Amino acid sequence: MDPRDLIKRPIITERSTELMEENKYVFEVDRRANKVEIRKAIEKLFDVQVESVHTMNVRGKKKRVGKFVGRTPDWKKAIVKLKPGSKTIDFFGES
Repeated sequence: MDPRDLIKRPIITERSTELMEENKYVFEVDRRANKVEIRKAIEKLFDVQVESVHTMNVRGKKKRVGKFVGRTPDWKKAIVKLKPGSKTIDFFGES
């Protein structure tokens, strides 16, 4: 599977920007991906060394529009910690 198919998008929230100071990055990944595949995809896409990968399945939220009730889709989140001394991942294009 192509690494771009495994890693869907980075999660940019207040909490995830705090984690970036600890050299940890948060991504939405394919629900079928495992930790080894995620590690290889991050290393290939961003040319960094990964120390550890933590994954979690996030349940979709209930949403209501008028009398109609539905759910947002479930998704998988990965928190990737880079090795000390490794390059960092730059999402914002800063030098």
